[in-house]
Amino acid sequence: MTASLVTSTQGDAVDWRSVVSRLFPEGHDIVQDGDLLTGSGRCGGETLAVVGTIHHAALGVEISLAMAQYILKIVREYPGRPLLLLIDTQGQRLRQRDELLGIHRYVALISKAIQVARDRGHRVIGLVYDQGVSGGILASAFSADVCGALPGAEIRVMNLPAMARITRIPEEQLRELSRKSPVFAPDPHNYVQMGAVDSIWEGDLAQCLQDALNRAQANDHRARLALERGGRLLAGRIARRVADDA
Repeated sequence: MTASLVTSTQGDAVDWRSVVSRLFPEGHDIVQDGDLLTGSGRCGGETLAVVGTIHHAALGVEISLAMAQYILKIVREYPGRPLLLLIDTQGQRLRQRDELLGIHRYVALISKAIQVARDRGHRVIGLVYDQGVSGGILASAFSADVCGALPGAEIRVMNLPAMARITRIPEEQLRELSRKSPVFAPDPHNYVQMGAVDSIWEGDLAQCLQDALNRAQANDHRARLALERGGRLLAGRIARRVADDA
């Protein structure tokens, strides 16, 4: 199966080529196949493997499998090579065909492949350069050791009108909550506050990437960051209680 079977029908998106050229001023060989990006780039004298999505791609069966396969290929052929996940996704694809084929398992393959890479010593960096929604970002950039976002990125679990329909809470009430709680609002700075995004990458993207590589480690510090930044006050405490009681 190839990702070229899936093409996004979304509106204007950030030009991935301009982002890549800023990330890898020393050159790259990243290519596009449908909504999938694969290849490698050089930054700070180091070669990174790259896999990602464009055009607000919906993660269906084909592209999810292709991403997982590429990550495992890097693990086999380039031991220890750092991995960059360039993410622009509208989330998992909502079609009956994908549901019947078990889309949740295919999307989960991306996270599993990332964990295999991490277990074998690969540093994994995620960058949301345009849009990151729902299971699409949870299985990819949010599964990285360090996740960054560009200033104009839109990150959300669900938009407020859909959330209002699901929860049966009036949309205006949710909008009011979004002004007080970072959980409800799509601005990437809110996800920095919650610890899910390590930092907003501005200015020299190559330097931001090098800094992320220097900070990358297998230990998950998001709950601690969320507490320190005031975005999630209970996550760390509850996680410690679960670990202590295990």
